[in-house]
Amino acid sequence: MPRLFTAIEIPADVAQMLTFLRGGLPGARWIDAENYHLTLRFIGDIDVTFAQDVASMLDRVSRSPFELRLEGVSSFGGKKPRAVVANVAPSSSLMELQAEHERMMQRVGLEPEGRKYTPHVTLARLRDSSSRQVADYLSERGSFRSAPFRVERFVLYSSRASVGGGPYVVEEAYPLQTFQAKRAI
Repeated sequence: MPRLFTAIEIPADVAQMLTFLRGGLPGARWIDAENYHLTLRFIGDIDVTFAQDVASMLDRVSRSPFELRLEGVSSFGGKKPRAVVANVAPSSSLMELQAEHERMMQRVGLEPEGRKYTPHVTLARLRDSSSRQVADYLSERGSFRSAPFRVERFVLYSSRASVGGGPYVVEEAYPLQTFQAKRAI
């Protein structure tokens, strides 16, 4: 059974910038740069037939390319931080793309995502990092800001269950373009 999710790839130059944020936080397991991504929708462990249905449905996405920028670094987990993430600058195009993925996944039979979508790129998973250590780290690196980058496609990734995530494999890539343009190709 493949474990699938949809995501936006992080360009190599932006990923390189993110690697400069590594270090200085005890208990952090840093994500490898080639595994940086911006999840749109976690699909989960599904059988091959259902995976084909998902892939077919995603081919119907009709969105134009858009620009994104990473802006700020924060943590997830409140008093017990569990991850350090790069935040995404507000983008209506991103939110619309994610909402379309959510609707499509419900159409093929997945349960609605229970959590509010918070776009981010996971930089590190935390184990035994105190909230004070995380606060100190964020005070030094929290003002990170990437150059804008153009999103011209999203991908369907597969992964194996592993500690810290990855490696991820691109199973399908879907260009962002208007539906009419897709038909003409």
